Amino acid sequence: MTLEEVLNLVKQLSLVDKVRLIERVAPEIEQELVESHPTPRQSLWGLCADLGTAPSASEIDRIRREQWANFPREDL
Repeated sequence: MTLEEVLNLVKQLSLVDKVRLIERVAPEIEQELVESHPTPRQSLWGLCADLGTAPSASEIDRIRREQWANFPREDL
């Protein structure tokens, strides 16, 4: 049976029966969600921690000067 077939059958139910259907199906869905253990996500805070040493303040200043050297450009 397809989802569309089930939906067509549900549309034929009375409002009370639709509520009863939800009351019976919801606990099963909840149980399945609890049983499926999602993989924990890696924190973004430590994502770059193993890349080695962090750039020094002088390196950051030098790179900033290089990046901003041609700003604003005349061709814009």
